[in-house]
Amino acid sequence: MIEIQVKIHDKFSLEFKVGFLTWGDDLSENTFRMNTWIFVPNSLDINPATYTKTQFYRDVNTNTRLITPIFPLGEIASGEAVPLRHLREAFASLAESPAKAAAAEYEYQIKMFSAIFKSSVRDEVRHILGATVPEDIDYLTESYRTQVRTVMSRYREQRKTVDTASVPPRMLDYFLFGDEFMSNLLIQHTLRLIRRLQTLSETRFAERIAALTKLVREEEEYRRRQGYLNAETESPDHNRALLFRHGVLKKYVESDLFLNARRKKDAVWVEQVYYSLAAGLSMIFATTVAFSFQMKYGNFTMPLFVALVVSYMLKDRIKELMRYYFAHRLGSRYFDNKTTIGIKEDTIGWSKEGVDFITDGKVPRQVMEIRSRSPLLEAENRISDEKIILYRKMVRIDRRKLSGSNRYSIAGIHEIIRLHMNSFTQKMDNPQIPIYALDAEGTPRITASDKVYYLNLVMQFQYDARTDYKRYRIVLTRTGIQEIEELK
Repeated sequence: MIEIQVKIHDKFSLEFKVGFLTWGDDLSENTFRMNTWIFVPNSLDINPATYTKTQFYRDVNTNTRLITPIFPLGEIASGEAVPLRHLREAFASLAESPAKAAAAEYEYQIKMFSAIFKSSVRDEVRHILGATVPEDIDYLTESYRTQVRTVMSRYREQRKTVDTASVPPRMLDYFLFGDEFMSNLLIQHTLRLIRRLQTLSETRFAERIAALTKLVREEEEYRRRQGYLNAETESPDHNRALLFRHGVLKKYVESDLFLNARRKKDAVWVEQVYYSLAAGLSMIFATTVAFSFQMKYGNFTMPLFVALVVSYMLKDRIKELMRYYFAHRLGSRYFDNKTTIGIKEDTIGWSKEGVDFITDGKVPRQVMEIRSRSPLLEAENRISDEKIILYRKMVRIDRRKLSGSNRYSIAGIHEIIRLHMNSFTQKMDNPQIPIYALDAEGTPRITASDKVYYLNLVMQFQYDARTDYKRYRIVLTRTGIQEIEELK
């Protein structure tokens, strides 16, 4: 199946987190298709002449990674979960024999444990934030506080195992990297939870707020003892050193989840065959003209000379027209790029992508119904039509190779696609336009009104025999993305 999360990454880019989930060990390969139709207002001047494929792929950034194994926070805290067991085994092996293989496994387990903790804490806090019954919130909050403290204690207990003279000092650094990363996550998520409880009822949840505040204070004190940075409300540099360090630690922790991705142009040999056919057809035309005039007028005659010049001119035009025709057919049947996905030296699948401008007539009827243009927009389209960009993606994963590449049970892969919108905002009007309105006293006043543009996205997901659709509307101004909403 395919799962998707869409959010605003920053003022000028959207992030699509697409999960391609594989099913069962009995399936050798899983194939997924994702088609995205982007409906662009004509006023933005986005068309094949002004926005090429090269520009589109410059605006799209894709990262491919394994889906983080999911373990509930309570299961990890119990001490019986796989992540903690693997962590203890790796620490013990390193302490017994600091060989290269043991060191690599030790570092890998620290990264995986930290990444799993990140997902578990995020999911637990999200679950609490979604609760509405006060008794449930009270119980879940106390469980979270107990569990998160237990998990951190169990991780830190392992320090004494490797903090010995027989283990190289850099091994302790790896431990501290994981510790600092998880500690910062604990503080940030807990403070977010405190803010939520204060918003709901500061008096009703006073005891839980006090307990969570104590947890944060204790963690901040621990960080000071370890030499880690703490966030400050009056930071001279606005906590940029802390944020930078956390970003580096995040990349370090998640580095073993990211996959090798080797990108190249797709269907190169097919393209060359089509282009060779175009050259051959144009040569057939030129040769036919030359032979015909030679047979009728003979060699070294003026009519033959003129015929050769004209056929040469037309030959090049025919060749270019045929190249254009074949390129159009190639674009509709094949993809622009193919990315081979691998773990270390093992290939576990591939991902293909293609993009084209298309007309209304080439959009499936169901997609147009989901797009649901208003009568006003339909009337406008008769004058200046809405441009449509079709972005196609096809992903194939070898389930057996994926399962055999990791000690954890991996559900599939995530493709994190970021679409930068700078090209779409270049020709927009000013973000605010003055308009007149009557105030309460009946006096005309000038007031500022937001000048917005709407981009509509219809996404189709195909896996096995199932097809799903989603529609999103992006609200844009010249200053960037204002909001994105999912429309039913």
